[in-house]
Amino acid sequence: MLEIDRLHKTYGDVVALDGCSFNVARGQLLGFLGPNGSGKTTTMRSVFSLVRPDSGTVRWNGGDITPETRLRFGYMPEQRGLYPRMKVAAQLAYFGRLHGMSKSEAVAAAGDWLERLGLADRADSRLEQLSHGNQQRIQLAAALIHDPDLLILDEPFSGLDPLGVEDMMAVLVERAERGAAVVFSSHQLDLVEDLCEDVVIIAAGKVVLAGPIRELRARSTHRYLDLELATDRADLHRAFPEYEVVSSDDGRLRLRLDDDTPLEPLIHSAAQLGRVRQFSYTPPNLSEVFREVVEQ
Repeated sequence: MLEIDRLHKTYGDVVALDGCSFNVARGQLLGFLGPNGSGKTTTMRSVFSLVRPDSGTVRWNGGDITPETRLRFGYMPEQRGLYPRMKVAAQLAYFGRLHGMSKSEAVAAAGDWLERLGLADRADSRLEQLSHGNQQRIQLAAALIHDPDLLILDEPFSGLDPLGVEDMMAVLVERAERGAAVVFSSHQLDLVEDLCEDVVIIAAGKVVLAGPIRELRARSTHRYLDLELATDRADLHRAFPEYEVVSSDDGRLRLRLDDDTPLEPLIHSAAQLGRVRQFSYTPPNLSEVFREVVEQ
């Protein structure tokens, strides 16, 4: 288990971390979320001693993280951390050797990952000759080459096309199922909701919400009503002045309600505007939970 315990970090007058704490168990796939500047990257770098917190501790399996312990970790930074002019296969093997693999093990693992990610034919290409999305795949392979027990990824879906996103998601699920602790940050919250059961949301260096996504959605004090009406009224959003309109377009309306708002008067009002084609009443999705808690 990875334990992040009351981390504090300042840069002059800027507070990057203000008591950040959370745990990630082996086999868990955790979405680590927050707005820009919230402290996500600082927290991730603290695990690898790339940032030294002013106070607080980072532990793995209940003990201090040593250089030997860290050999079993994998890290995929948001900024490219590879050598642009080095050949892809040789580069992956080199990272494997840095993590304690023998030469033959590293070369074999590099070939396996290139095959898995559909890049076997680019083994002798320099990294700079690859597209941005394929460079992202190589960055992932470099983090995974040594089969780590802990995998931390900072914005891993950045620059990937839909097929690349599917490949990345499949790899992360597989690593968690094989017993690794997996932590990743992303601003693509729809992907996080599809991929993770649990999230941690950080703002201003503090964890402001954490837990299973289903429970966080259910605990919200708001609900969202989606209506589709058989009407061509362009001013549909003005028909419900007492409610917060989230979106309104071509007969479709999304309203944000308090969770104790009575629905019967609202549905009756909607029926006066046109035939109700579709109706749904749900808790907020993850993006809306995120927006609610961060705005608070």
